[in-house]
Amino acid sequence: MNAWLADYTIYQIIKALHVISVMAWMAGMLYLPRLFVYHADAEKGSEKSETFKVMERRLLRAIMNPAMCAVWLFGILMLIANPGLFSMGWMQVKLGCIVMMTVIHHIYGRWRKTFERDENQRSAKYYRMWNEIPTILMIVIVIMAIVEPF
Repeated sequence: MNAWLADYTIYQIIKALHVISVMAWMAGMLYLPRLFVYHADAEKGSEKSETFKVMERRLLRAIMNPAMCAVWLFGILMLIANPGLFSMGWMQVKLGCIVMMTVIHHIYGRWRKTFERDENQRSAKYYRMWNEIPTILMIVIVIMAIVEPF
């Protein structure tokens, strides 16, 4: 399998699919907490609140979850094709950030369910703060992947 994955054209296709998946995942990771900000200010049970519930559910289930799975799939395939990347410090930092991003993704999923049940107790400011964490992780991941500083 490694030889097939290591083929230059196949590897480049996998890398392109990985980048596309990352873009879709990050779009959701940046947008979902923004929806939470607005949803936190909406009156529970209102039409506005119900609209946010639909938007949040569709964003998470139709875009973010499949994109996250694709990021992991294509990333793992690239690592299988090039296992030497595991020993590089920049890759270890990048993988650590991706694990943190995945944990945050699941936290967002739990919060979505809290909103769905009209049980949110957190303020819009709280979600505004959480909106910044994926941005910081994304910056570190991109610097690690492009600059390969160590």
